Amino acid sequence: MEAASHHLTRVLSHGMNADAVISDWPALTSSEVTRVLRHYPQAGAPQRLIWHSPRPFSAGCVMTTSTMDVFVKRHHLSARDVAGLSEEHGFINHLRSRGIAVSEVLTTADGATAMTDGHWTYEVHGVAPGVDLYRDAISWTPFSSRVHAHEAGKALARLHLAAQDYAAPARKAQTLVSSFTIFSQPDPLPALQRYIERYPAIADYLKDRDWRGEAADTLLPLHARLLPYLDELTPLWTHNDWHASNLLWSDRSAAAGVETILDFGLSDRTCALHDLATAIERNVIEWLSIPEGARNVVHPDLLGAMLDGYHLIRPLTARQWMALAALLPLVHAEFALAELAYFHGITRSAQNASLAYDTYYLGHAAWFSSAEGQRLLAHIEQRADQA
Repeated sequence: MEAASHHLTRVLSHGMNADAVISDWPALTSSEVTRVLRHYPQAGAPQRLIWHSPRPFSAGCVMTTSTMDVFVKRHHLSARDVAGLSEEHGFINHLRSRGIAVSEVLTTADGATAMTDGHWTYEVHGVAPGVDLYRDAISWTPFSSRVHAHEAGKALARLHLAAQDYAAPARKAQTLVSSFTIFSQPDPLPALQRYIERYPAIADYLKDRDWRGEAADTLLPLHARLLPYLDELTPLWTHNDWHASNLLWSDRSAAAGVETILDFGLSDRTCALHDLATAIERNVIEWLSIPEGARNVVHPDLLGAMLDGYHLIRPLTARQWMALAALLPLVHAEFALAELAYFHGITRSAQNASLAYDTYYLGHAAWFSSAEGQRLLAHIEQRADQA
């Protein structure tokens, strides 16, 4: 009994609000990691498990070995299989070949980048250089300095330039991938219907909801503003989770640069403006403060610095700035549905499923009609006048 309970040790992870919660998934154990690393010859002999990740959707840890520190990540098979992980590893390896600083994906003795054991899928990365400055930052925590924002903007632009010749198709249907297949279409409702049909858990959740009416009220007016700019949304493989905590930094100062880019779990073929809008949504708006009635949840100084950094490396035209502003209110919608599939279909959390649909999918889009949301969009649109 003791051994079984030890295997199911839980750690504190980041909740969907600003609180710490008991993790959905058991923590990785030394014996489990040792068993996995036997399949990865480069990894060396395991010595000591030194850190558990607080991220909520999977279990992760750092293990010191005889040759290096490795990051081991475990997913439930219902969330990621080997083929699903191989899609993101292909993108990581492409970026690495183009000189972008990403972590090294280790391979098994037979050349695979991921493996299955029981109900779990595992991946192993070499721990990359850099300081994990935002290691304990929860989702939607803003950059702590304008320089960090500027450097992050530059790094994202470089990633987009390096991704231009990566021609892999979009990822297969799976939970927790930030695709862009609904609002990129001239008529999003049929695309939304197809999306829902691909995910039985979403269809089950929405069977008693007027999801067409809710989309028509909240999302379609926003899409109407994006419609004239759909031709600017050139397909491109992108990161899709560009947050300060997914970057390693050159030092601990407010003037640190980006050393390494981490966590391509949400990456897919979207477009550069979708990725840039996601970066704004993740780093500039303190969403978790809004339910508490906080005002001034937007950081225009950080927004300006990040956009300046991006524009320095990959300049945007006037139409692209307008497209970015039009896309921003919709950028989280499709990933919110992916989260709904995960929470309703895998972890079975009614509270988090409601959060994904009512707060993220509908609520975040609706917030952009507020005075503060409108000011943020105007801030971006002003750049079109300067382009």
